[in-house]
This record gives sequence, C-alpha cells and structure tokens, in this order.
Amino acid sequence: MLRRTHTCGELRDAHVGQTVRLNGWVNAYRGHGTGLVFIDLRDRFGVTQVVFDGEALPKDTLDTADHLRNEDVVAVEGRVRVRAGGENPKLATGKIEVEVTTLEVLNKTANPPFLPDDTGGGGKLANEELRLKHRYIDLRRPSMQHAITTRHKVYQATRRYFDENGFLEIETPILYKSTPEGAREFLVPSRNIPGNWYALPQSPQLFKQILMVAGCDRYMQICRCFRDEDPRADRQAEFTQIDLEMSFVRREHVIEMMEGFVRRLWKEMTGYAVPPIPVMPYREAMERFGIDRPDTRYGLEIADISEIAARSDAGFFKEALAKGADRPKFNSQRGVVKALRVPGGAEKLTRKMTDGYNEFVRSFGAGGCAVVKVNAAGELETGIAKLLAPVKDDLKAALGLTPGDTVLFVADTYAVCTKAMGELRQVVARDTGVVPKPGSEGGPWNFLIVVDFPMFEKNKDTGKWVAMHHPFTAPRDDQAEAFVAASVDDENTIESIVSAGYDIVLNGQEIAGGSVRIHDPRVQSKVFTLLGLTPEQAKEKFSFLLEALQYGAPPHAGIAFGLDRLVMNFLGTSNIRDVIAFPKTQIGQDLMTGAPGPVTDEQLKDVHARAIRP
Repeated sequence: MLRRTHTCGELRDAHVGQTVRLNGWVNAYRGHGTGLVFIDLRDRFGVTQVVFDGEALPKDTLDTADHLRNEDVVAVEGRVRVRAGGENPKLATGKIEVEVTTLEVLNKTANPPFLPDDTGGGGKLANEELRLKHRYIDLRRPSMQHAITTRHKVYQATRRYFDENGFLEIETPILYKSTPEGAREFLVPSRNIPGNWYALPQSPQLFKQILMVAGCDRYMQICRCFRDEDPRADRQAEFTQIDLEMSFVRREHVIEMMEGFVRRLWKEMTGYAVPPIPVMPYREAMERFGIDRPDTRYGLEIADISEIAARSDAGFFKEALAKGADRPKFNSQRGVVKALRVPGGAEKLTRKMTDGYNEFVRSFGAGGCAVVKVNAAGELETGIAKLLAPVKDDLKAALGLTPGDTVLFVADTYAVCTKAMGELRQVVARDTGVVPKPGSEGGPWNFLIVVDFPMFEKNKDTGKWVAMHHPFTAPRDDQAEAFVAASVDDENTIESIVSAGYDIVLNGQEIAGGSVRIHDPRVQSKVFTLLGLTPEQAKEKFSFLLEALQYGAPPHAGIAFGLDRLVMNFLGTSNIRDVIAFPKTQIGQDLMTGAPGPVTDEQLKDVHARAIRP
C-alpha cells in the first residue's frame, strides 16, 4: 500500500512541486470524457482534488480511475501543482491539486445507502434511523468528524487543567452494588455467586468519597455512567461525565475550581473569555424564573403578586391563597398567585396561544392560566380585567406594565404554581422569539452558579422525603446542628434546611452539579432516617461508606460535569446523539449492532437467571 505522506486537508501552495502520497475515500468523481478524471479525495482532515491526466498515465491506470465511485478507498501518489481551474475558496486545499502518477485501489465499495456529505448526496440529510443503522458511514460526514474531534479536544483540555491543579485520574468500578435510591439501574447477574446481581454505576459517587477517606485528596475521572431511563434529546442511558472530588475544602473552593475549568475550557474551545460567573441562591432563581436552572439570556421574570391578588375581586385567586395560609412563606403547600409580564404580548401572542397556555399549566396540576392585556391607553382589558379593577393601579406599578403588554396569571400552591410558571416562561420565550439563536459555535453563553438548594423535598406521589441532590449531600455549615437536632416529624424545619449543593447552569441547561459531602456519621445517619431507611437497611446498602466515615474522613466536596452536554454546547446542537459516536435511539436500541438482543436459555442458566418472554 502507498503509505500517505500528507493528509487530505494539509496541502497548500507551499507544497507545489513536491511528490506526495494521499490515502482516503472518493468524495466526488468528475470524468470529462477528454482523458481527464478529477477526484475529490477525503479523509477526516479535509478534501484534496486529485487529477488523472490520460496523456501522462498508462491506459489501465486511467481506466481504473474512470471507474472509481463515491466511497471507494484509494491511495495515490503524485505531484502537487497549482490548481489548473482556478482556486476553490470552499476548500482549505483549494489553491492546489495533485497530478496523480500512481493509483492503488484499496477497496471498492458497495452502493452506499446514503452519502456522507451532510446532505445525503441529494440535498437532504438521510433520516436518523437510517444513519444510525449505518453509523460507520454516517460518522464519515464532516460534521460528525468535527463532533468527534471536538469531543477529543474536550477530553485533552480537561486532563491538562486538572493535572495542573494536582488531581489524580483514578478509575472506579463499573460492576457495582445496587443502591436503588435514584434512577433505575442496569443489573448484571453474577455467575459465581448465584442469585446475586451487580449494577452498573449511575455515578462513581460513593467510590470517590471513599478515595477522599483514603487520602487521595484530589480525584478526577472521565467516566461512563448508566441510568435505565428513557433516552431524550439531551440524555442517553449511558453517558459520560467529568467527575471530581476534593478534600479539605469548603463550597467556595470547589466553585472557584470549577469556574476556572469553565473559563479554561471555553477559551480553548471557542476563544470566548468567560466573565466572572454570577452566583444566585436557589430561592431567588425559583422566585424570578420558576426553575432552578434558569435561562438568563432573556427577561420574562415571574412576579409573586399574592398580596395584590388578595385585594382583587377574583374568587379563584382568593381560593388559591387560602391553601396552607398558616404555613411559612415558600412552603410548598402555601397558596400563591404569580404573574408573568410579556412585553408586546398583545401583538405577539394569539388567542390560540393563550388558550394553549391554559391547558399547558393544567398538565402541571394548576387550575389554569388567566390572561389580561394592556391596551393603547394603558388600561387592562379582556380576560379577568374586570376582576382586577380594584387593584389595577397597584398591579401596573408592581409589574411595570406598558401599552401592548400581556400578563399571564397562575394561582395555586407554591410548588404547583412555581413549576407551572417556570415551564410556561420557557414556552412563552420561544413563542415570542426572545430566545437568542445559537451561533455556529453554540453561543451566546450565559453562565450561572445556583447555590443553597433545599436538602429535601416531598415526593408528590408517596408523600415521603427525598434528597434533592443525593443522600450524601451535606447541609450548609450554619444549618448542620439544626438538622441533627430536628425531629423527623417537624416538616417545616426539614423543608427549610438548606444544602451545601451547587449547580452550573448554561443557557437554561444544567451542565454540572455537585455538593459538599457529609463526613459526619451523625449527619449521614440522620439523612438515612429521614429518607425512611432503618439502621439495618442503611447498613445493608451503605455499610462500607458508614464504616469509612468513622475512620478519619476529611471534609470533602465534589462535582460532575456532563461531558456530552458540554460538547453539545460547543457544536450548537440540541441532539445528544450528534456528539456520541455510537448512541442509542429514543427507546434505547443500537440500530447498527442490534442491541439489545436475545440470549439463549443456556446463557441464562449459566448466570442463574430466567427470562420472562412476552
């Protein structure tokens, strides 16, 4: 085989006159019937035009070239010359071409189901199912090659940054013990210990805490994690995260480290200098945006107008405000009324849209979405305008209403109202066109660090307490003793306990999440008790961690970045399958290999398992 001396994206006018060898795939064929054949030769680095001149080549070589077709694999040797037909500005190699002297066909291709040129060869990209089935062809597309290269660069930048900051890269087990406290796990039967099962890790959480107890001090890993959940556009059942843990640190130290990583990574990948990232408490995020990962690229802030609404003539407002009136402010069961001012909404929002909002908020448990508009004279009209007459001036002042605005109202318990308004805000933003369009490299970038999450929340279906982050998150320093002393039946106190957790949010998407961990056995035992685990159950599930915490566990904290989501942002795509070499479909299938697939009864017998087949 003619071994290449250069890649297909490397040659420039400085190489004119040199003899070179190129290897690659035929990207395009042009025969002119005049003894000249032009081939665009492609590899992952780019495309170079090569020329077969019948006057300078043996007839059999020209005949072979004349029968080349897209996706044939070839090697050529030839002389670099100035491109005879003039420069092609669309190619980095567009000033030159290679006049071939030797051709070697390395492999002929069958007729491909589509062409890897980002348009499927016919002006339209092949459907995703076909591309996933033939992923080896799909990955040849320039955009997919760019995605894989970008992902590689993120890996390398990550390792450099954390190595410079004293982190050790340590692998943790893939076969793990089942701890079914969060998402569903993938289970693996044990052949040597009949009736027992491994689980694939949802994260290396417990192992990285053990590493801190073991004195490793600073740990990092680019690791595979698994959750048996339905895939979504931005989620896969198996995914990659950048996992970190640090000893002898407080929350602000971890935030400083992860902010430094974000700055370094964005500078290397995009050239963008990330400014200091603002920090926002969870409660402020929920009050202003209705969500703990707010998109701050646009306004549309939510306002609590409960005090004004109580003085209106709207009976449904007063009915909502009567719910949990004796409960503390921000209690999930206390009634509230919230409003969303939509500037220019009178023109931008149609009746069909606002009717749709009514049904939309009902999907989150709210009773509906009331609407008023501000006319050219600055007066409220339509919808519930008459019911708001007694408080119209106060409402206009509180919301800063101007002619042409629309106001959307939701009234219910704090939990329901906040959730519904947070989701509605995002729909309205899309409907009114205020969400900035991503550029070719994914920007603009609005980062936010959210802190002071509640430690616990009530599961709306079971009524039991669950950890908002995970059960190994510590309370904030100033609340640790109050938490240990609190009765598990003291709902108001438990709901008010703030954790030492933190998330990094980018354009409304969580890209990293972490917390200070519990290193005090008293606190960890109290958390397990609150979550409904008896001492025996806690010992059965987490005995190794509970024991480790008794043997000199240092204060420690960590975080995990979603690597797939980072790459999605760099590429400006909303589909996670665009940034993973071999992704699964929406129902978890690998169309290329046929996974998941059946196994034989003999295989199942070997691992002491039995299938229940439909």
